Amino acid sequence: MNVWALGDYHRFAKATVWELGPVLVHACGIGPGQHVLDVAAGSGNVAIRAAEAGADVVASDLAAENLEAGRREARAVGVELEWIEADAQDLPFEANSFDVVTSCVGAMFAPDHAATAREMLRVCRPGGRIGMLNFTPDGLGGRFFGTFAPYMPAPPPGALPPLLWGDEDHVRALFEDGVAALELSRGTYVERASSPNAYYALFKETFGPVVALYAALTDRPADLAALDRDFLTSVADANTGSDGTAAYEYEYLLVVATKAGE
Repeated sequence: MNVWALGDYHRFAKATVWELGPVLVHACGIGPGQHVLDVAAGSGNVAIRAAEAGADVVASDLAAENLEAGRREARAVGVELEWIEADAQDLPFEANSFDVVTSCVGAMFAPDHAATAREMLRVCRPGGRIGMLNFTPDGLGGRFFGTFAPYMPAPPPGALPPLLWGDEDHVRALFEDGVAALELSRGTYVERASSPNAYYALFKETFGPVVALYAALTDRPADLAALDRDFLTSVADANTGSDGTAAYEYEYLLVVATKAGE
């Protein structure tokens, strides 16, 4: 089962991470005439913005449902790009095919980090850029992952935690042999909802991994109740909104690498 096909990722993305697409497009200097691949693109957060900037764009994702939502969004905003179902750890593209390769809180969830980094480097042309935006382990993303962790099934053998992609030393180790330059910087952004309960409900209804986790616990009512209690507490504690509204400040690591060679 592909957990990213559960729920409604496009609705989730539009309510949470959608504003991060332009951040990555700007950081990578994406513009007209460039051939861009967005890896683990979801419904086009980065890919659609890159197309709006004039680039020739391919969006790849494991979940066909996300790609279909992206096609609808692209039509609605009036841009054209290619949508291809693909695994970040085994991309179906020739070496040195793209000027820029991006991923915004997407490829970080592939279990084999080394393979993912290797594939993003492989398909990028020499002198091209690889850009990523990943949640940090010590930011709010890490806190929420920590809330869910006790209830999650064991990861596959060899799988690494997604939040390691937000650790500078880990990223350096993954890319150091293939890049001529590596820029790492941290930033923050805020996700908002009408109330903490609305934010909690958004995750339960639309975010695939959370939808899958709640479904997996239906025959374990005590654990299900404990998860619900812990998640509600985390959402309430992390809220920095006022007047009953909800605001959640997340930290991310922005990665911009230049592939070695020319």
